[in-house]
Amino acid sequence: MLSAVEVKKIAHLARLGIEEQNVAAYADDLNGVLALMTQMSELDTKGIKPMAHPMDQVQRLRVDEVTETNQRDYFQKIAPQTEDGLYLVPQVIG
Repeated sequence: MLSAVEVKKIAHLARLGIEEQNVAAYADDLNGVLALMTQMSELDTKGIKPMAHPMDQVQRLRVDEVTETNQRDYFQKIAPQTEDGLYLVPQVIG
């Protein structure tokens, strides 16, 4: 069981701001999640095939076709600096 002190420490490490009056509720929620994880880790999963999706559905894909006009030349003209078809940008890391 996580205590209020441990929840505050976790929040600090995660850089999360938790108001004092909410610490107990967060502790209860986190303890519930940890209890569920413990319960799930005790299940026998031998022979169970891993799944990418619990509904065993196929993702419907759209047709791969061009839907916009090529505006490369326009964008090259309005860019501050270009060279050989590339955009020149200021060096950020020295």
